[in-house]
Amino acid sequence: MPNNIKMHVGELRVGMYVSKLDKDWLDTPFIMQGFSIEEQDDIDIVSEYCEYVWVDVDHSRKLSVHSSGTGSASQARASVNAFAPEVSIQEEHRKAYRTFRNARSLTKTMLDDIRLGGALDGSKAREMVNDCVQSVIRHPDALLWMAKIRDERAYTAEHCLNVCILAIAFGRQLSLDESGLHDLGMCGLLHDVGKMRVPEEIVDKPASLTPKEMRLMKAHTVHGRNLLLASSNIFNGAIDVAYSHHERIDGVGYPRKLPGHGISRYSRIISIVDAYDAMTADRCYSRARTSTEALKIIYEERGKQFDEALAVKFIETIGLYPAGSIVELYSGDVGIVLESNQKYRHLPRVILLLDENKKAREKELIKDLVYIESGEIPRKYLVKQVWRDGSFDIRLREYQKKGLVLKH
Repeated sequence: MPNNIKMHVGELRVGMYVSKLDKDWLDTPFIMQGFSIEEQDDIDIVSEYCEYVWVDVDHSRKLSVHSSGTGSASQARASVNAFAPEVSIQEEHRKAYRTFRNARSLTKTMLDDIRLGGALDGSKAREMVNDCVQSVIRHPDALLWMAKIRDERAYTAEHCLNVCILAIAFGRQLSLDESGLHDLGMCGLLHDVGKMRVPEEIVDKPASLTPKEMRLMKAHTVHGRNLLLASSNIFNGAIDVAYSHHERIDGVGYPRKLPGHGISRYSRIISIVDAYDAMTADRCYSRARTSTEALKIIYEERGKQFDEALAVKFIETIGLYPAGSIVELYSGDVGIVLESNQKYRHLPRVILLLDENKKAREKELIKDLVYIESGEIPRKYLVKQVWRDGSFDIRLREYQKKGLVLKH
């Protein structure tokens, strides 16, 4: 067993190995716990977020003799995405708004047609996914911001589109090529198509499902597979995902209770994205969780419900404060995250809407929190907490209609 000693951050010294923090790792910029202290800067980073840590004494002794290769505190931060945005967030927001609006309309029409017994139009679906892929390649945060804007009355359609967008962004982080992003986007878009064969009163029931209703709900995976098999020019991977996205790594998922090694990579990916989007949406029977709460659940379920490596990579993709998040700063100011920071995940660009007294500002103010690193902005502007959409009477849909993001 590791020989862990609780220690105040003021006692940290170069050569020590930090094995645990006094808070959840998702409340810090470290993508995972377990790193060595290699220089004073590492101690300063830890001190910003923790008062106490646990030091693995045995591991620390080994570090004094050998190079561990475990990484320092600086390296333990979320890694930088290899794909830099091609355009500014402001430029892409203008395009992403049109892309998202058209995609939302097409998705709803596509699912309504299927519900009424029509055939799936694969060509239109591919065109729509292509538009989403191109937007994510140009700048992923713009479309991810749009995906935060929801209409509870059209949950299934918006969920399918959001999973498509999130999956493409995740695939970009996984270094998939453009063809792979198209395939993954189609998997996300079509993963829940089988729900069009489940009675709406069951899909939208505001109370717990009976055992019979649950069986009918779970059957959407079989319906989805059959619908896509009967359609022409559908990527085979999307058929598998529709059938298998509720399978679990621990082998207790449905419909086939597949063991982890029997679940395709695309199904493993969509399983995570599907769960995240569902948890962060208001439903008729549950309130939305914040992105931080949802990511904590995904982290806790890694190796059980979700593929462990992919779960950690997805958390890295979404980051601490994804675009579109409503955040409160330590200063008391409240705003919306405009753009995440690939290098310093805890220092996004934020549009401040309310001042420290929670009063509306006469003019919205953009704060690029990365300047906290250089001391140009006071540390009081660090993010304190993420809030749900609607908190402080801030609703993303209303601000989008006002053109808040588009005008900056």
